[in-house]
Amino acid sequence: MTYIDGFVVAVLTTNRETYRKFAESAAVVFKENGALNVVECWGDDVPEGKLTSFPMAVKRNDDETVVFSWIVWPSRQVRDEGMKAVMADPRAQLDMNAIPFDGKRMIYGGFEVIVDV
Repeated sequence: MTYIDGFVVAVLTTNRETYRKFAESAAVVFKENGALNVVECWGDDVPEGKLTSFPMAVKRNDDETVVFSWIVWPSRQVRDEGMKAVMADPRAQLDMNAIPFDGKRMIYGGFEVIVDV
């Protein structure tokens, strides 16, 4: 079964194209290191919640949009090896002030797929 890395971030709405280019460049590095697929989704219908929500989770500001992303890997082992390679790749050595979102508010995790229909 495949393995998924999932991410949720808040991006300045005016930085949509900057984020898209950033994500597209990162996807190349992930795919070169074993990822099967990289998906980046710009929030279009992401409601505020009363108890929980994507906007609340990333502490989205009024001038930001929620981005939901995932990377599909063939397995956890390939993901672990691939992530090590990505982190060692000079193209992934980013100045945290240069990324087009606040990394401190990013939510991420690795997930074992249990249903894939």
